[in-house]
Amino acid sequence: MAEVMTCEYIIETNHVSKKFKKADAIKDLSMAVRKNSVYGLLGPNGAGKSTLLKMLTGIIRPTSGEISFNNHPWTRKDLLNIGSLIESPPLYENLTAFENLKVRATLMGISSKRCDDVLRQMDLMDTKNKKTTDFSLGMKQRLGIALALLNNPKLLVLDEPTNGLDPFGIEELRKMIKTFAASGISVIISSHVLSEIQQVADDIGILYNGSLLYQDKIDATENLEQLFMDIIRKERAS
Repeated sequence: MAEVMTCEYIIETNHVSKKFKKADAIKDLSMAVRKNSVYGLLGPNGAGKSTLLKMLTGIIRPTSGEISFNNHPWTRKDLLNIGSLIESPPLYENLTAFENLKVRATLMGISSKRCDDVLRQMDLMDTKNKKTTDFSLGMKQRLGIALALLNNPKLLVLDEPTNGLDPFGIEELRKMIKTFAASGISVIISSHVLSEIQQVADDIGILYNGSLLYQDKIDATENLEQLFMDIIRKERAS
């Protein structure tokens, strides 16, 4: 496996594994995400992407191995510097967009002014006072990302964030993700849509059956689909 050549990592895993009963969901996985970069985590459905991201964000604990955040062992205090959207956005559908953000902001001791900031950032100001039960799936995704940005995180973790977005929404999100890294936010984005990752990522990791088969800087001239298929086919044949 190729190594991402830098010592400036925002988050690293060292031989991390996760078992559910007798099944290995993640196997002896070591990865490194560079600061101020976009890391694209690729893999087919069921590869273990969501399980890995849940470990990085403290939702579940590894069975073995270590996770480091910003050059120290990961602790729950590090969640103050991590924002995430994994699976469905955690919304109260009887509340408005602003009220959903204010609930989270109050719990985190963040000024309600920040709620307007992230609504504006995600182009949701016109829905500020609209109940989220009336939101489309794409609007819920964008509000979920707004929630993840509330605490000005150093690391933003997005699990299949383009789900439910139309082509214009996908294009807008792509532009936003590029600005996140430029503003000092490191991003991990998982997807099985190779073309989307190729357009936003600086580095990629390819996950299959719980194992990280490949990790390296992305080469804009390389055929990512061919690389992905070659690596997966080789693993299946072994």
